[in-house]
Amino acid sequence: MKKIFYAEDDAAIARSVQEYLLQQDYEVDIFPTAARTRQALLSETPDLILVDWNLPDENGDGLCRWIRRRWESLPVIFLTVRNDAADVISGFETGADDYVTKPFDLEILASRIRALLRRAGRRAGAEGDRERLRCGEILLDTGKKTAFIGEEEIVLSRPEYELLRILMENQGRTVTRALLLEQVWDSEGNFVNDNTLTVAMKRLREKLHHPACLKTVRSFGYRMED
Repeated sequence: MKKIFYAEDDAAIARSVQEYLLQQDYEVDIFPTAARTRQALLSETPDLILVDWNLPDENGDGLCRWIRRRWESLPVIFLTVRNDAADVISGFETGADDYVTKPFDLEILASRIRALLRRAGRRAGAEGDRERLRCGEILLDTGKKTAFIGEEEIVLSRPEYELLRILMENQGRTVTRALLLEQVWDSEGNFVNDNTLTVAMKRLREKLHHPACLKTVRSFGYRMED
């Protein structure tokens, strides 16, 4: 069953959409604010998200921009009463894939969801989702070379980024100190000693706020473990 998140503060509209889509074999979780939607997205990535523009704590375009910075290919549909051409254009410019104005026909909404999920499925099959790596609250986007802890973007040096990338790509496996030294520094022909890795790892841990998922395997190496 496909999972859909719906950011909507109107309980009656949210419930009617949820009940109808459940009959179409979709699971729908409703969130009445942008903040609660963000919190849910940091714990679980749905197959698609529906966004109302007029949320009580933030406009939906701000939420959509936040989503796009972290999930480039997550399908987003605006459901809103705002139907001016400028609003529609703005919705697409913030990263929405589709824009549906209220009142809307539930059957048509379901058909748009199906079409968007088909396109997303083809993109995923062609590109994969390997660019985004997660462990605990850490999100690493290897395509954009950016790292996040929850909503906070973490600025990393090149060695720090490479260390994190290697560990997250090998999540659940211990990576030896020798291998990290070779791949992060020796790949550029730079001679470094073992203390270089220790210092870089210390700084990386500090920047990531000492995450529980980054483990030290004493006298051997390191492991990312969710």
